[in-house]
Amino acid sequence: MTRAPARLLAVAAALALMPGAVKAGVAEDRAALASLQADDLRLQSIGWRLATGNAAFCDAVPAIGMLLQDMTNYARPARMRAAAGIAGDIAVEAAVPGSPAALAGLAANHEIVALDGQPMANLPAAPANDWRRLAGLHDVIDAALKRDGAVRIAWRGPDGAIREATIAGVPACPTRFELLDGGGRALADGKRVVFGRKFAGFGLAEDEIAAATAHEFAHNLLAHRAWLTGRRSARNIRVTEREADRLMPWLLANAGYEPAAAVRFFRKWGPGNDGWIFRAPTHDGWDERAASVAGELAQIAGLAAAGAPADWRTHFRRDTTAR
Repeated sequence: MTRAPARLLAVAAALALMPGAVKAGVAEDRAALASLQADDLRLQSIGWRLATGNAAFCDAVPAIGMLLQDMTNYARPARMRAAAGIAGDIAVEAAVPGSPAALAGLAANHEIVALDGQPMANLPAAPANDWRRLAGLHDVIDAALKRDGAVRIAWRGPDGAIREATIAGVPACPTRFELLDGGGRALADGKRVVFGRKFAGFGLAEDEIAAATAHEFAHNLLAHRAWLTGRRSARNIRVTEREADRLMPWLLANAGYEPAAAVRFFRKWGPGNDGWIFRAPTHDGWDERAASVAGELAQIAGLAAAGAPADWRTHFRRDTTAR
């Protein structure tokens, strides 16, 4: 995952020629980093609500609600270390409010000293813009949580003091939510939900952004990538897209969002973004998608009226199982 905020690159040369360039450059870098972290936290918070809210209906795993950052992912690592106020490469990018990580005291730009007994100072060097080391550190956290139900983390706060805690996970559906600094696509690969930072739906209300996130999340929960193996065609992709659309309001309901936000998402996002006569053969039109989602609302409301959760594992009608 590349972390290189565009304006960091654009202002670098100009700032070097200005009076007070170093001070101004640090301020610019901090502002760019804070903006990126705010966007990351928004996506992580939505993903956390969806993943924990639906844990009763998936093959849940322990999670702590924390995203890391690796300074070597940025085009100018030294500048970003200065912006974050850390000496090493690994720090917290986002800790979801109310999550185990946040409750333990972790917050953005706290420098990670050790994960599961592994000192960050001993990490092998990584080339600039290489995402693999960061992915490996998230794997270390996941492995410890799977093994022990908790992970031991040592970190340095802004006061310079080192703290250490064993942080127990809470049940969550297993998906990582990631934000790419460029592009506007949204996709799911079976293990991750990935959004480009320029995704057109990010200008909508939170519950409508959650609806878009729920669509991608649904692909992972329903194992669509695996199902399409050996049967990938425009027709079958369309089947999975319809199924992911219809699961959206179920996932929203369990996360505490209004299920109808999924309908509103398509009505607001669709007219300018689904291609109209140029739309892909793998997707229905936005109006058809909104109608398909709306068809799920009565069943969800009926369950809620009976005091029952939106148990999609029991009540949701699958389209891919018989093919």
